[in-house]
Amino acid sequence: MKVIVTIPAFNEEKGIKRVVDGVKKAMSSGSYNYKVLVVDDGSSDRTAEIARKAGAIVYSHPKNYGLAECFKTEIEKCLEHGADVIVHIDADFQYKPEEIPKLLKEIKRGYDLVLGSRFKGKIEHMPFIKRVGNIAFSKVVSQVAGMYISDAQTGFRAFTRKVAEKIPINSNHTYTQEQIIRAIKQKLNVKEVPIYFAKRDGKSRLVTSVLGYAARALINIIRTYRDYEPLKFFGTIGTLMFSIGFVIGVYLVYLHFTTGIIGHFALMMLDILILSIGLQIIIFGFIADMNRK
Repeated sequence: MKVIVTIPAFNEEKGIKRVVDGVKKAMSSGSYNYKVLVVDDGSSDRTAEIARKAGAIVYSHPKNYGLAECFKTEIEKCLEHGADVIVHIDADFQYKPEEIPKLLKEIKRGYDLVLGSRFKGKIEHMPFIKRVGNIAFSKVVSQVAGMYISDAQTGFRAFTRKVAEKIPINSNHTYTQEQIIRAIKQKLNVKEVPIYFAKRDGKSRLVTSVLGYAARALINIIRTYRDYEPLKFFGTIGTLMFSIGFVIGVYLVYLHFTTGIIGHFALMMLDILILSIGLQIIIFGFIADMNRK
């Protein structure tokens, strides 16, 4: 079983060697056939050089594309290098490389996607708003996927070549959740294992502000419903609009039989518009639901 451990990195020159060394130590202790791949996402520092000297294969993006594109590149390069199993771990050392064998053990037992769950394990530190956002997002993913997932945002996971080939990543925002949802819906074996989540040294590049994180979390929750439960998403919006139009229509009927409807032409046109839009959104939800993969 050929294992490739992937690490996305952006300006991580201070810690990338430590992570690569930690991965090599963990994998060597288990006598695995492995390689370490670092995807340098357009770093302006010496991340790529240091990672290469530490013994990793390095692929560099020409500019900073973000985590989603890094994840897509990781999968592409791992398949090119003949990986049977891909392990994804972050470069900030919040996940422990020595716990990689814990994930690989479950892969050997027949699971296709193994997730390192922070919420089933121990969290040394996580900002309150991020904790709440992660829990809320995981509940949404669990509802959409039809399987309880405690940590849908985890950056520590192992998955087989079958997962990499059968589940192409399309989203630029909810890629970690996309892989989980699609794997479950395609009846692949998914399991969570408890892991340790350490406090980050230095400031996070992902959570720059509380309000910014909260806004992104809400937007991603909406995107998840839109992409994976289109009938529910568009049906709810369409029904709400149609209901508003219906109430206005009832009011116009009331006026017709009481004071008269003359002078309310603009309201009538608005009501027709609202009813039409609501109905169109509901129909769009049905069409999107029929065409979703």
